[in-house]
Amino acid sequence: MPLDKAKSIINEIKSGVIRPIYFLMGEEPYYIDGIAKFIEESVLSEEEKGFNQVVLYGRDVTVEDIVSQAKRYPMMAEKQVVIVKEAQELSRTIENLVSYAENPQPTTVLVFCYKYKTLDKRKKLAKIIGKSGVLFESKKLYENQVPDWIRRVLSGRGYTITPKAAQMLVEFLGNDLSKVNNELEKLQLILKPGAQITPQHIEENIGISKDFNNFELQNAIGNKDVQKAFTIIQYFAQNPKNHPLVMTIALLYSFFSKVLKYHALSNKGDAAKVLGVSPYFVKDYEIASKNYPMKKTSAVIASIREIDMKSKGVGAANLSQGDLLKELLVKIFN
Repeated sequence: MPLDKAKSIINEIKSGVIRPIYFLMGEEPYYIDGIAKFIEESVLSEEEKGFNQVVLYGRDVTVEDIVSQAKRYPMMAEKQVVIVKEAQELSRTIENLVSYAENPQPTTVLVFCYKYKTLDKRKKLAKIIGKSGVLFESKKLYENQVPDWIRRVLSGRGYTITPKAAQMLVEFLGNDLSKVNNELEKLQLILKPGAQITPQHIEENIGISKDFNNFELQNAIGNKDVQKAFTIIQYFAQNPKNHPLVMTIALLYSFFSKVLKYHALSNKGDAAKVLGVSPYFVKDYEIASKNYPMKKTSAVIASIREIDMKSKGVGAANLSQGDLLKELLVKIFN
């Protein structure tokens, strides 16, 4: 996982092993920002930074400008640090870095923050940096991987979190790790080390209702709790900005698609791995599979698709979000 690789890079720097080039690339900016910030804050002392640390921006410089800066010698320090932010702006000419990467200045620490793109690993530059420096790819996590990421990050900081609380964060924030981390840091300011983060903490401090959210709606439907499901969608209808229909439909479609997969499993012991969920939540799919036989599950998926089309104006005359959700629940429960 990127988390393990990022920790390894940081631990290596802490131990005094500092590479001449760090090329940080990929779709997930959280790790790129984190590693670059650590290098920016820790490689040089405060006294050394004034003359020996510079931040460049890809939109303002050329690869040749960067190389020229990197070839300079440090002043009254063992190293200089050159950080290139928004380096993806140089994607058309980045291969021009090859000659420098082949023979990097040993007294320079050159850091590229190459967000949302990656180098072509078949080309020469990626291969050279992989040998002489650090080539780090920060891949986006799938949403079903984020709860485990939350638990691991909090564990490293001396906290724990309940599975439901972690799921609430993911449902509200998705797989944007920077946003998730910001909310975790807010909770850490409030809670003492060693505390367990609960749905109550999420509701009180982040503003996500522990009772009225898509996760609870999914559970109510899976358990065939008709009254609870209708109560939740009524709340959604009154707060449409905080509970957009498109998100609810996407979550329910994903849920019932996994219920269908659960039906098809010959070995239910493989459910967590096949469905891509925490073992803690497997029981939700087991219960739903009993309440919705395979044929009914297929019919529910068809109904979700139909409501999705209606929400986009196909075959429906300006129905409200509340009306569409009510229609969907009637189709699911009948």
